[in-house]
Amino acid sequence: MTNTAPVSARRDLSDAPLLVAARGGEPTRTPVWFMRQAGRSLPEYKKVREGIPMLESCLTPDLAAEITLQPVRRHGVDAAILYSDIVVPVYAAGIGVEIVGGVGPVVANPVRTKADVDALPDLAAEQVAAVADTIRLLTAELGDTPLIGFAGAPFTLASYLVEGGPSKNHERTKALMHSSPDVWHSLLAKLAGITTEFLRVQVEAGIDAMQLFDSWAGALSERDYREYVLPHSSRVFDSVRDAGIPRIHFGVGTGELLVAMRDAGADVVGVDWRIPLDEAVRRLTAARPDGPVPVVQGNLDPALLFADWDVLEREVRRIVAEGKAAAGHIFNLGHGVLPDTDPTVVTRVTELVHSLS
Repeated sequence: MTNTAPVSARRDLSDAPLLVAARGGEPTRTPVWFMRQAGRSLPEYKKVREGIPMLESCLTPDLAAEITLQPVRRHGVDAAILYSDIVVPVYAAGIGVEIVGGVGPVVANPVRTKADVDALPDLAAEQVAAVADTIRLLTAELGDTPLIGFAGAPFTLASYLVEGGPSKNHERTKALMHSSPDVWHSLLAKLAGITTEFLRVQVEAGIDAMQLFDSWAGALSERDYREYVLPHSSRVFDSVRDAGIPRIHFGVGTGELLVAMRDAGADVVGVDWRIPLDEAVRRLTAARPDGPVPVVQGNLDPALLFADWDVLEREVRRIVAEGKAAAGHIFNLGHGVLPDTDPTVVTRVTELVHSLS
């Protein structure tokens, strides 16, 4: 089997609501999908993944494809999101990282010096051939449902490599960034290269859109983001520009960074629950008053999936109404589905959003 399929083989889904909305058009209904919809809360996911380590499951095509399809079947969402993890490309490249239950990614040898950065490997396409195989399986099964590929942004990947694992304060990351900017930029350049290769493989295998997760960028000031992060994220977005697929950018706690994150090259700006969608649109429009009206994604608080239905319905209706301020609105959560979420509630929210279109 070849490593990649030609880009020309991508499906024609020009009328798919998610792709229409992402391009600022008028879809037949408000599209909806959920971050972390593939797995976590679904009993069918827990059954098929039982006893299989996370990274192994991401690199097993039949299994990864099945997990990706499960929420599409159950919830009727308007897009599938590739079942993977942001550390898959660095793991595949040979960097020592594992996902520890209840903790997250843990790095065997943290990266904190020039020598550490110089020792990091590049990613070769054949190292993630399994991901390309997964995508080809999915595009054959998804019909008219778009497939969103994704990758972790260089900053968020760097924070794991520098800290050695998850961090609340990112103290070592920020210290390296400011104390050794040359080392910092070398590290992010290396990670941008790994990420661009990972996305190139996904694009050539047939994804219909992509999302760059900069999960921890909200820990930064806008000034630091623009100086130390934006150039590297821009390189990633530029690498898929010619593919013509929508590019979504998302981070947590990034209300003050929305303009900068769009400036990095995003077509769609993901918004978490801390800022109303219409306010996000106002800020984005004010920064570029002569430009097109922005497209946004979001932004239901995942915790509200545990609330009484009348509360949840009110919030969904509010968000759909606020999303009308944008040129296009993709309904989503403000972060990922929480593990103990009742899947029937997710289905019910999907149906409600569709009914409000």
